[in-house]
Amino acid sequence: MGLFSSSSSTSQQKGILITVPVLVLALSTCAIFLFFLLSSLSSSCSCPSSPAVTGGFLEPSGRSAERVSTSTEDIDWVRNQIQINGLHMQDNVLRKGINPRTRDEQLKDLRQYKGISHYEGDDSNNHTALPCPGELLVEEHHSNYGEPWAGGRDVFEFLAESAHLSPDAQVLEIGCGTLRVGLHFIRYLKPEHFHCLERDELSLMAAFRYELPSQGLLHKRPIIVKGEDMDFSRFGSGVVYDLIYASAVFLHMPDKLVWVGLERLAAKLKPYDGRIFASHNIKFCSRLGGDECTKRLASLGLEYVGKHTHDSLLFNHYEIWFEFRRVKA
Repeated sequence: MGLFSSSSSTSQQKGILITVPVLVLALSTCAIFLFFLLSSLSSSCSCPSSPAVTGGFLEPSGRSAERVSTSTEDIDWVRNQIQINGLHMQDNVLRKGINPRTRDEQLKDLRQYKGISHYEGDDSNNHTALPCPGELLVEEHHSNYGEPWAGGRDVFEFLAESAHLSPDAQVLEIGCGTLRVGLHFIRYLKPEHFHCLERDELSLMAAFRYELPSQGLLHKRPIIVKGEDMDFSRFGSGVVYDLIYASAVFLHMPDKLVWVGLERLAAKLKPYDGRIFASHNIKFCSRLGGDECTKRLASLGLEYVGKHTHDSLLFNHYEIWFEFRRVKA
């Protein structure tokens, strides 16, 4: 007679007899108990199920997006580093190892010494993959728009966060100039996701011949098109934009042309979540009168959202932005 025998004879060795059905039932009971115990612990845990978001913004879907703006912690860190190192702004004058040059002086040297080349004769032009005009090398175009070049970062931060952009968003700038703002979008977005319509040839040359190569952004393949007639057909018929913006552009255009552009772009803006931003003023709209402008926007499926003031990070300056959205699918 074995251990699993059903006999209870006193002649058998002393001990507990366990049958197969009883063993299976006991194991099942333990498994069920452990399952409910673990479930209870999981539901009562206050720990976050995913890493906490400590900065940046959330997508409309709740998905965390990469932070683009400078945080207060970043600013405090910079100020602290300056204080720790005892730094003070010094006059930009000649000193050991540093030779300050104005842009005019740099340009003169570039022309006189053949682009500061160490090669002579026939070899002087053979070692530069993308020979760049001296005017661009000394960054004269950074002064073309009347404000510090650093202001481009301010605009990018404001627009990217206001529109809740992620790197896979589609962005169109009307009048990107020399990419003062566009460079930051191009760096942030996936390849070919930044589009621009620009009419000024000098600005386009600066963008292609200097800014994109010098910033290492050629691989991002931005789609930049020369044009001034609000013709967006070269960007493709199937593209839908998350953000369309015009920085100090609409105020230089005839009202009629602005409305032509808005009519063509309305169907290319993502419904509800997509945004159009225009800076400085919207006289193309206000000159019609409030009610008339609202009606005209509505006929295009657009709606005025509101007015924003955005301060610069580095200098005492702000910009006014006007926000629109598409309210019809």
